[in-house]
Amino acid sequence: MSFSTRFLSFFREIFVYHHKSLEFRAKVFASMIASNKKDDNIEYEILRKIAKEIYKDEHRINVLVETTKEYVEKIINVKSLNIDSLIIDINKEIRLNPRFIRKINIRHLKSFLVEKNHTNEDTNLLQRRIIEYFKNEMKYSRQK
Repeated sequence: MSFSTRFLSFFREIFVYHHKSLEFRAKVFASMIASNKKDDNIEYEILRKIAKEIYKDEHRINVLVETTKEYVEKIINVKSLNIDSLIIDINKEIRLNPRFIRKINIRHLKSFLVEKNHTNEDTNLLQRRIIEYFKNEMKYSRQK
């Protein structure tokens, strides 16, 4: 990781345009990646491809990946956060900023399911439940 990426990632609240939106996306992706309970490069390769679809700016792509890694690290290794509390936090952010629901792309989330040989059945089930939760949130927000 380059110095500029580290700098932007660390000070994203100050230097990254629409950092709350980027942070929200990082939380959503972290919920999928951390459900695997392995801090693995395959998921980050998938995330990088998705980030390139979302953003054109290489710095923003890198900050999204690094921010997601931070959340995954907190869940898997540091254990200062768990998936349930992360989902609750995502839910609160959606309630406070209903426009964030448009930042969730089910197709992007499903790309983490492709690696069936890479995950076990429990992980796959948890990831599917997370996707279903986000689908329901999207459906609920449209009904308002």
